[in-house]
Amino acid sequence: MSTAATPLTISVVICVYTEDRWEDILAAVSSVRAQSHPALETLLVVDHNEALRDRLAEEYEEVPDTRVLANAGPRGLSAGRNTGIAASRGEVVAFLDDDAVAERDWLRHFAAGYTDPAVMAVGGRTEPVWASGRRPDWFPEEFDWVVGCTYRGLPPGRVRVRNVLGGNASFRREAFDAAGGFATGIGRDGDKRPLGCEETELCIRLSRARPDAVLLIDDRAVIHHRVPGAREHFGYFRTRTYAEGLSKALVARSVGADKGLESERRYTTRVLPAGVVRGLRDAALARPGGARRAGAIVAGVLTAAGGYVVGSVRTRRGGATFSVAPLEPAEGGAHG
Repeated sequence: MSTAATPLTISVVICVYTEDRWEDILAAVSSVRAQSHPALETLLVVDHNEALRDRLAEEYEEVPDTRVLANAGPRGLSAGRNTGIAASRGEVVAFLDDDAVAERDWLRHFAAGYTDPAVMAVGGRTEPVWASGRRPDWFPEEFDWVVGCTYRGLPPGRVRVRNVLGGNASFRREAFDAAGGFATGIGRDGDKRPLGCEETELCIRLSRARPDAVLLIDDRAVIHHRVPGAREHFGYFRTRTYAEGLSKALVARSVGADKGLESERRYTTRVLPAGVVRGLRDAALARPGGARRAGAIVAGVLTAAGGYVVGSVRTRRGGATFSVAPLEPAEGGAHG
């Protein structure tokens, strides 16, 4: 048990895959090293990119408590996270996106959530940093999950949730002992189609393995996530919402539609209709983007629904699967 004299130990895992994000990766690591609740270690897991792995190993060779590891599993974010979990030593494992920076008290707020031993996961709030300098006027806040950020409709404060969001999340080590790691074949794989939902599937699996488990989001645990210019366009919005539908179909097939779509029902019946009304009201008041925001919400729902239908057909035919492999101890990486 952790006490005031022995602060909770937290390992931070940052999964990386491309040198195009070099400056972002350095900024992410720097933000972890500046935490008011110091991380036990930072693990950089490189996704099948030897040049990037060598460059990072050299960069952090003299930096204490920073390790560079190769993804020990198949290509993709889920296997990278699993590699980090297996190599980590902390009581809690936190995840930070490679194109995000954490505020100074990020880990302190995570740690505070674990004072209750029933808490198995704590997530935070992710704010978008738009490449253009401001939110596109057509882009609805209700769909900020499209760019990996906290969306309008989540309750404020520290609240109990079905699942945390993977780019700004932490799990007690016992959670992985109980439920296993992230499923492969469901989440992102570099720059390929932007699938997701791997953290949703894990959280539902965890709640089944440990029915007493409490999962929280604390909106004071803030990170700032870079949104590249290409993701500010409607084409990406449409692609990402379709991919979400595909992923949700996989999750629903695995854990059942009741659990797999539990939060989505409230979102689609309450949050999104309110967003459409807000957009139309703004349009009536001649505010920029109001009608287009309302249209984007409708388009996002229809596209996600289309992806869900296609994904459901594929899963029934056995054409789309994912798997949960046991977490194996990782080999030592390059040490700082």
